[in-house]
Amino acid sequence: MSVRPENRGFVKRRQSHVLILASGDRVRHMTVRPWMAAVTTSLIGVFGIGYLAATTYLVLRDDLIGGTIARQARMQHEYEDRITALRAQVDRVTSRQLLDQQIVEEKVDKLLQQQLELSSRSGRLGTLAGNAEPLASDGQPAALSDAEPLAYGKRGDAQGGIQAIEEIMGIAGENAGAPAHASALGYVRQARSSGPSETISDRTDRLFSKVTLSLKDIERDQVAHVRQLTSSAQRTSEAIRTIVERTGYALPGPKTADASATPVSTDGSAIGGPFIEPQSQDDFEHSLATLDSALVDLEETRDAARKLPLESPAPTSDVTSSFGNRLDPFLGRLALHAGIDFRAATGTRIRSTAEGTVTAAGPAGGYGNMIEIDHGNGVSTRYAHLAVILVNVGDRIDADQVIAQSGSTGRSTGPHLHYEVRLNGQAADPMRFLRAGTKLAGYLN
Repeated sequence: MSVRPENRGFVKRRQSHVLILASGDRVRHMTVRPWMAAVTTSLIGVFGIGYLAATTYLVLRDDLIGGTIARQARMQHEYEDRITALRAQVDRVTSRQLLDQQIVEEKVDKLLQQQLELSSRSGRLGTLAGNAEPLASDGQPAALSDAEPLAYGKRGDAQGGIQAIEEIMGIAGENAGAPAHASALGYVRQARSSGPSETISDRTDRLFSKVTLSLKDIERDQVAHVRQLTSSAQRTSEAIRTIVERTGYALPGPKTADASATPVSTDGSAIGGPFIEPQSQDDFEHSLATLDSALVDLEETRDAARKLPLESPAPTSDVTSSFGNRLDPFLGRLALHAGIDFRAATGTRIRSTAEGTVTAAGPAGGYGNMIEIDHGNGVSTRYAHLAVILVNVGDRIDADQVIAQSGSTGRSTGPHLHYEVRLNGQAADPMRFLRAGTKLAGYLN
């Protein structure tokens, strides 16, 4: 083996290692360079690290796989919990919406029933109010003030309640033809558009409160007007009775029962049975029954008053002699004049002062030709000194019907009409009835 001489003029080089391999007589050698040693060491290190890594993996593989599976399971559980929570939240929202929808539908049904009831009441009240004529104390029809309109005339105002209900239900406008149940959730969309400051529940409650108050106001107005009509009818009936009583005749009492009293069985016929709370009468129904009773009483009072002789038998003639004591024109001494005399030329048409039945028609002593008419309830009238009688006994006479012509028959000093009113056979002052007829004209017509 030859060795190169060292060059003293350069830096001292590191000596290379020589690997000698001998096998019998045969000898081999190989020079080991530094880079070769480095590469070999690196390879050995890489293989060693790989071996250690593989060994570690094989040893710890189960733990790593278990951790990965656990981590994945944990993530899956978290996702499932999240999905469950979201699903529960969706279910709560859906349930709340369904509950709100059900509540809204129930409220709408209640409002619609109340609206229909008010409309029905308006119709019934309108029928009764058409027969009622509120009268003032002077006998003239009393005009209702603008501040107190007829309650049954507020039916148009109730349409605002329907419009509000349609707004709540979301069926106004283009959805007016759709079924209510198909658009019941429309109020949710409208409530969302009302702004973030007002919730769906708040807006719905506000609308329902508005509609309910509107319907309550209409109901209060109806009840108030019913009571007003009832009071007016009672006052009118009482006024008619008071005016008639001044004539000396008392009208018969009302035949109708008091509608305000609830019938109670007190005949001792009750034996037993389960206890049930007594029926409570609706305020409006009670008021309406009272009004109906008052109107029937008023009509009965009017009918009874119309049967009285309140008209003049000779409307165009003047009264020349009044009722009471006076000097007799034939004897010149004091005598009772049982009626009143009307200045009437011969042939003047004489009219019946009330409806009734003719009980006498012909000569009657000092009365001359006389007609007597029975008006019922002990009231009768006599028409004397007639020239011509146009009715017969038993005829049914209407008020203001021409029954005779005036003259001067019987105990008379000249053509005139002698007119009498008798109550149960006793003479009464006819002027009281004529004055009562004037005062009752506004009440009876």
